Amino acid sequence: MNDFKLMPVVIVLALLASASMAFFTVDERELVIKRRFGEILQSDYEPGLHFKVPFIDKVLKFDDRILTLDNPSERFLTVEKKNLEVDFFVKWEITDTAKFYLSTSGSESIASQRLLEIIKDSIRAEFARRTVVEVVSAERTVLLDDMIRSARDSATELGINVVDVRVKRIDLPQQVSGSVYDRMREERQRIASQLRAEGAEAAEQIRAEADRERTVMLAEAYRDAERLRGDGDAQAAEIYALAYDRNREFYAFHRSLQAYRSAIGSGDLLVLQPDSEFFKYLNSQAGK
Repeated sequence: MNDFKLMPVVIVLALLASASMAFFTVDERELVIKRRFGEILQSDYEPGLHFKVPFIDKVLKFDDRILTLDNPSERFLTVEKKNLEVDFFVKWEITDTAKFYLSTSGSESIASQRLLEIIKDSIRAEFARRTVVEVVSAERTVLLDDMIRSARDSATELGINVVDVRVKRIDLPQQVSGSVYDRMREERQRIASQLRAEGAEAAEQIRAEADRERTVMLAEAYRDAERLRGDGDAQAAEIYALAYDRNREFYAFHRSLQAYRSAIGSGDLLVLQPDSEFFKYLNSQAGK
């Protein structure tokens, strides 16, 4: 009798359990697929509450956020057959849930391993086309762009999008790093010497041009000065001549005064006869 009383309670509990199993929620950070007997029924669920058939439909959830795959140091060969030790990491996300499940069985570890092989193949192919200098210098940005483009094309088969690939470190093995650095140093020294030689040549040309312009300017200035001096002397001679013609006696008297002013009282010793022409205007008080 007691068993019959408990039966409705059991049925209600079973119905509630079945009802709870008939619904599932999808978070904004999740991707979900619903399977029935191994077949994918739907994979494009929006966030919210959704229905499934209890005990028959299976729901699988995957991370919808950008995931990070960090790879330890690994060696790759350049076109010069030089080994480079490269550390890199990959940012990736699931874009096609159904394709991701079919290609990786829904396992992130399997997806990471296959994606890692794709990235390694891309790096290997790009390094094989470049020298060490191109890898570690100006060609690095182009290399990463080409590598990401190649990896994205291959990763679409897994339902994955490669968001970014970044190289954290590129090092040479210890046994070859010294010779490569010496070669790079010699190349930089050669370029520096070439630039210094070109600078010295340009400096000599500038100095020679400046010396030539200086010589020309001095010659032209001397020519103009001599021309002006000659013009001045000619004008002075003309003025002297006009003055002499107007009053020759006064002109001679004036010139004698200038001579007296310069000679007498200068401290110089003059030996002259008293009746010489020099004392012509001093011998007469009338100044005749």
